[in-house]
Amino acid sequence: MHSTTNEKRLSLLVNSLSIAIPIVVALLLGIQTKLDLGSWTKSLPHAIGFINSLTSLLLIAGFVAQRSKNIRLHRIAMTSAFALGGLFLVCYVTYHLSNPSTKFGGEGGIRVFYYFVLLSHIGMSLVVLPLVLRAFIFALASEFERHRRVAKYAFPIWLYVSVTGVITYFMISPYYAH
Repeated sequence: MHSTTNEKRLSLLVNSLSIAIPIVVALLLGIQTKLDLGSWTKSLPHAIGFINSLTSLLLIAGFVAQRSKNIRLHRIAMTSAFALGGLFLVCYVTYHLSNPSTKFGGEGGIRVFYYFVLLSHIGMSLVVLPLVLRAFIFALASEFERHRRVAKYAFPIWLYVSVTGVITYFMISPYYAH
């Protein structure tokens, strides 16, 4: 009974975070008046691009480690990628709390491509959040069969979100205000 209660609490937490985080981010993007947290926040997109790049590499390393049966390295890589996800969120929220959104300046086919990548990145980030949270919780609880069942969906989506985050960063970076 105790584990069922804990499982229900964890499920409620995952579901709540999976709803609350996107709502907070959407509200944040809609706020016209930004906080003055200093000019250092203008460099956050570069940190975010680096975080996404490192996350992509860690996800690949974690996948390779898992396939090679190196569970220790898999655990280190995936835990590091998860921690970077939290750091990404803090940087992203801080940037958008203190800076207006940057408009993409490309035209024609490159503009269509950029918005396709950006919108698919955003959409998949909404899908992957509850999957990653569940996979991480199952791994921590040593429920490896459940972890594997979720991770087989979470991993490719998470990798897609990380890689498309890097692509959108490189495409929009020329338009950041200096």
